[in-house]
Amino acid sequence: MPPTNPARRRALADAAIELLASAGVHGLTHRAVEKEADLPPGTASNYFRSREALLVAAAERVAELHHADTDRAADRAADRAASMVDLLTESLFTAATTLRKRYLAIFELQLEAARRPVLAAALARLQGSALRITAGHHGKLGLTIPRERIPALVALYGGALFTLVTAPPESVSREAVRQTAEVVVHGCAVPEEEGSALL
Repeated sequence: MPPTNPARRRALADAAIELLASAGVHGLTHRAVEKEADLPPGTASNYFRSREALLVAAAERVAELHHADTDRAADRAADRAASMVDLLTESLFTAATTLRKRYLAIFELQLEAARRPVLAAALARLQGSALRITAGHHGKLGLTIPRERIPALVALYGGALFTLVTAPPESVSREAVRQTAEVVVHGCAVPEEEGSALL
């Protein structure tokens, strides 16, 4: 019977996320995870029988942490009537600064999923739940984005996230992130009077 200590399982998954961010997918081994988590040899393989299982656990943990953060952000936004631009700015800026390692890890996992069907299936399941959760947050906040457009919004957010997280950290400013969020929400159109001045 596999071990059932949830705290230890989380510690191993958190260590895997750290390693994915710092050493890439090729640096992720059971022994390296045990060392990062300061646990005895053999612990990681007791919880995750294969390297693939370890990768899936890291992906699930990233999703769990991300959803917990977005739940808190939605609650705060509801309290202060934040706009979609405000929400995206805060989310992208936090991801590219405070939580940069977490998102570097998920990009490593997404690339590895192109070669590992089991990991690809796990990420697809997580993406499906993310879309449902995002739609729920939009409903809670009274946002008017049609549900069928949410996947496109998530795709644009993902592209912006990749660009910001992989940029040199010192180049990421809140103002630049806000400009990106405005384009994601409103597109690249400029007011007519500004557009005519550019011609």
